[in-house]
Amino acid sequence: MTTPGSGPAVLDARTLPQDDNVNPYTFCVALDGQWFVQKGKMIAYYGRIKFEGLGVGALDRLVTANFHSPLYVQDWIVAQGKGQLLLADRGFDVNSFDLEQGNLTIRAANLLAFEPGLDLKQSIVPGFVTLIGTGKFVAASNGAVHFVEPPIRVDPEALLGWADCPTPCHHFDTKYMRGVYGAARRLTGLGGASGEEHQYDFVGTGTVLMQSSEISIAAPTVPAQATGANQPAPGGVLGIPGLPNIPGLRGLR
Repeated sequence: MTTPGSGPAVLDARTLPQDDNVNPYTFCVALDGQWFVQKGKMIAYYGRIKFEGLGVGALDRLVTANFHSPLYVQDWIVAQGKGQLLLADRGFDVNSFDLEQGNLTIRAANLLAFEPGLDLKQSIVPGFVTLIGTGKFVAASNGAVHFVEPPIRVDPEALLGWADCPTPCHHFDTKYMRGVYGAARRLTGLGGASGEEHQYDFVGTGTVLMQSSEISIAAPTVPAQATGANQPAPGGVLGIPGLPNIPGLRGLR
């Protein structure tokens, strides 16, 4: 225990930041209504807040209007009430974004929470979801994030998401496709390739988000039949301070 003035400030409900970071690893949502929250990402709260699963009948209208990803419905809850909601994810950096009439696809594992002004939809790319509309969302990160323009090929583990881009294609190096090991991987899907052998290929216009490392955040549980046979576990990160704005994305904290 430190004495006053000799250590970190002790926060309470009156001194917590509102809709801002408490520190690089924790975000405080000033809740006055409802938010969608990924299970396991709420670490504490002040006030009168309750949590309901998305299958609860009272939430049918909200879920019907804003949550369109049956593959991930078991991984999300709704926080409702009034108070301060503290979000974090295992010591990863956490930041908020304001999406304004935007369309952003990100890895499902990195999306911690979003407000009902945004619609969440299932991406056709396994392990990713798409946010459409206007509103705030909170996402986790693990390392610096870079915003780049196509055409570009990105390591699968380094890919975080994309905005206003066509859906990427898989690109395989000829060395990956040749030889005994390549044939075995094609037949079994085991022994995944490195970024030098397999990439996501982006063309057209838009913005691609990628991280500066290949250490990914563990993904929510998704049924194997939903992700496709032998797909690698999704991971990745999104969101750190000091990044430029991209179309439809503003207010990075």
